[in-house]
Amino acid sequence: MKKELAILQIGRIRDKANSFLTGELARRNLKGIAPSHGDILWALFTIGDLPMKKLSEIINRDKSTVTALVNKLINAGYVERRTHDSDSRSSIISLTKKGNAIRKNIWEVSEALQKKAHQGLTDDEMEMLMRLLNKVHNNF
Repeated sequence: MKKELAILQIGRIRDKANSFLTGELARRNLKGIAPSHGDILWALFTIGDLPMKKLSEIINRDKSTVTALVNKLINAGYVERRTHDSDSRSSIISLTKKGNAIRKNIWEVSEALQKKAHQGLTDDEMEMLMRLLNKVHNNF
């Protein structure tokens, strides 16, 4: 493969990963969940309730994108928004009972993706891949 095609290959990997995730989510009948919701759910599962601004910072997405994604999760019943107790301009995002109920399935989907992506790679190769990807990321 030509080195000029590295970014193209990264994009192809992302497309295949999203397709894999979509299939895994459908197989588990997780309606209303898309691969783009993964970072939000991860943050809420691991950290807990978060102000919208902090959630945007943690997942490194602009607030308008996070708002659209959160609204879809609200409509599907997985998260809820409430006004911050001390700042009425700020919203707190939290998991609902339905959202907490999918935690195990979401972790399993994540593990399946990792297993698929790491298949056939040694630990040393994975470490090298992460070093190289971090260098590319930091170039931006």
